[in-house]
Amino acid sequence: MIKVENRNVLLRDIIIFIMFIIFIIIARYYILPSVLHTDVPIAVVEGKSMFPVLREGDIVFAYKPPPNEIREGDVIIYEHKGRYIIHRVIEVIKQDDRYYYVTKGDNNLFKDMYYVPGVPYEYVKGKVFELDGFVFKIPYIGHFTLWIHSS
Repeated sequence: MIKVENRNVLLRDIIIFIMFIIFIIIARYYILPSVLHTDVPIAVVEGKSMFPVLREGDIVFAYKPPPNEIREGDVIIYEHKGRYIIHRVIEVIKQDDRYYYVTKGDNNLFKDMYYVPGVPYEYVKGKVFELDGFVFKIPYIGHFTLWIHSS
């Protein structure tokens, strides 16, 4: 039998955990999109195309800058056929006052060929937060989300 004192500590911890989850959900769907100007402020890495920088299950954070602030070497999230792809920009093309980004997974042999001449800015959901070339991520936490989506 659990002592009353231990039961109170357990109950407190459960309540704090539930409040944390509620806060994350509210932040993800209401606060972060308006502050970061993207409907994908948090994304889970799926697959091995960005290995070793990003691994499956890593969580990344993104914001949507103006098109001229996305440069070669940046990691972006873009949409293709209802899926989000997280790859590195290897070339920026400006054509008729529109921006396109040629992308490639760090672990892939070839550049992405989904869009020609490159991913249009309209399909870019965000630029992944980086500091001095280091991609800000939270490792492994996204495996739970991947598991839920695969069920």
